[in-house]
Amino acid sequence: MLLAVGPVPSLPANTAMVGGAEAALAPLTNQPVSLALTTPDILPALINLIRTNHLTTPVAVIGPAQPATGAKAIRMGAVEYLTEPVDSRLLTALIAKHVSAPSSGPIGQDPRTLHLLEQAKQFAASQATVLLRGESGSGKEVFARYVHQQSPRAGKPFIAVNCAAIPENLLESELFGHSKGAFSGALAERKGKFQQASGGTLLLDEISEMDLSLQAKLLRAIQERVVDPIGADKPVPVDIRLIATTNRQLENYVAEGKFREDLYFRLSVVTLDLPPLRERPGDILPLARHFIAAHAAANGYKAAPSLTPEAEAKLTSCYWKGNVRELENTLHRALLLTGPSGATITPDHLILSPMSLMHMNTASNNENARASITPASSSIAAAARAYGNAGNEDAPTTFIPKRLAEVERDTLVATLAYTQGNRQYAADLLGISLTILAEKLSAAGLAA
Repeated sequence: MLLAVGPVPSLPANTAMVGGAEAALAPLTNQPVSLALTTPDILPALINLIRTNHLTTPVAVIGPAQPATGAKAIRMGAVEYLTEPVDSRLLTALIAKHVSAPSSGPIGQDPRTLHLLEQAKQFAASQATVLLRGESGSGKEVFARYVHQQSPRAGKPFIAVNCAAIPENLLESELFGHSKGAFSGALAERKGKFQQASGGTLLLDEISEMDLSLQAKLLRAIQERVVDPIGADKPVPVDIRLIATTNRQLENYVAEGKFREDLYFRLSVVTLDLPPLRERPGDILPLARHFIAAHAAANGYKAAPSLTPEAEAKLTSCYWKGNVRELENTLHRALLLTGPSGATITPDHLILSPMSLMHMNTASNNENARASITPASSSIAAAARAYGNAGNEDAPTTFIPKRLAEVERDTLVATLAYTQGNRQYAADLLGISLTILAEKLSAAGLAA
């Protein structure tokens, strides 16, 4: 749901509107608002309202072309500042980033994907909890929506919560809600995501990042089908189908004491393993054509450009470290480079991420090394020499060894430069959570 707070210009037709910050409290606490749009003068009161009520709704501002005003809005907590007159393409992209559009289901023709879809359809008819495992960006939420769409709950809400993106001290209120007066600034009762999803499906994304203390409360909610809002006198019954996703090996987390064993078994009644995009190459071109058409329409292009055979070959040979999300961003960027009048997308338009390029180069070097190693040179030293010399006559003089920490720091810098500072996108490309990325940046001295 998109919510406009105050006299916000250039709004889409389906936007809910309220007159000011105080009037925004009811929809913000009782409905799944994905993005709030407001003006510079209302922003301070709206940000204060969101923080004092332990809400996590992102806020974007539309205002005059004044750099100082925009900078102040970002410092206060706005996720974006759009200047008037608003560029419709920028507004569309902003809304698309935060407001999930209904999906017709996963797109793909690879045999592994088709088999997984058949499994998902069979399990959807039950009420069993589903655990979706796969790398970041591989499409776990899309598959979760597919399970919901194929289930008897299809006409009811589908609510998604990213456990890694919400601060630990806010996640309990986000999930279970709170009563009026439960803490300082709790001016109204707030329904949590469990109650908002009543009758439908609740998706807990990146559940491995949830704190142990909150895992115990989640286990009770799953077992007893009740939630305990913060400050409430009695539990509230809920009727939901739960789907959880992770990009971690939860079995290892259980062994390390980072994840409750009883919760793990409750979540993994049905487990679906989603392969990374590089292991289902039959999906790459169907997805590519879908993304080109979707972004061409969103940007007002009269026609979607086609891929040249060379561009198709480049797409299918890429490692896609960031999986489907990286593929989509690559094609969106390529579409913008071709321009509204561009008829084709060529390999030059396809700018790959540093991580995917690094993996492609490493894979190529490994292939060359394996080809050059003979049975007579099977020792570690011989293999190392073969790797160093593979396809590179100058390797002994050009190779400069680096400490692993230096390589990781360089990768972090290159990835953040590629994402223009967007940490969530950088975490997705690196295959780690936002929390882990923050820890690595801090360790590398890049936290500022």
